[in-house]
Amino acid sequence: MESEARAAQEAVPPIAELLEPEGQGAGNYLRAGPGALPRAVRVVFDTNIFVSALILPGSRAEEALTRVIEGTDRLILSKPILDELLGVLARKFSRDREELARVAVWLGELAEWVHPTRHLSVTAEEADNRILECALAGEAEVIVTGDKGLLQLGRFESIGILTLRGYLSQGKE
Repeated sequence: MESEARAAQEAVPPIAELLEPEGQGAGNYLRAGPGALPRAVRVVFDTNIFVSALILPGSRAEEALTRVIEGTDRLILSKPILDELLGVLARKFSRDREELARVAVWLGELAEWVHPTRHLSVTAEEADNRILECALAGEAEVIVTGDKGLLQLGRFESIGILTLRGYLSQGKE
C-alpha cells in the first residue's frame, strides 16, 4: 500500500514543474490554432443591461450575463457603474441592503475591476460618460447598452457600442 502511494506521488509532478516559463512549452492548445476556442470579448454592460438581467429571469440580458459567467466573455466594471446599478435597484425596485450587498459581492467576484483615470464629457448624460470611461480604462472591445445616446455614437475610439440583440448575435456567428 505504501509503495502504491509513493508511486502515485511520483506520477504527479510538483507544482513548480507544472508551470512553464513564458514562451516555453506547447502553450494552451485551446487558445491557438485552427481548432481554437474563441478569445473572450472584453465587455462593459450599461446599467440597464444589469437591471434587466437581475430583475427579469430568462431575459436576453440574463443570457448576456450568462456568457460572462460561463467565461465566454470578460466583464469589465468600475465603481461608478456599480454605484449606479445599486442605486437603481434600491430606488426603483425596492431592494434592501442585504440584496444589494449580495449583488455587489457577486459582481465584484465576476468582473475585472478598473479605476478610470480619464474624465470624459462625450455625452450629456453623466452615467453614459462613466460607461465610456470604464470601457476605455478596461480596454473593452464592446459596450452593450439600450441607451439611445450611446447607441447613436455607434463606436467610441476603438470600442464598439452594440444593442443587446447585436451583442448576443455576435456569439452565434
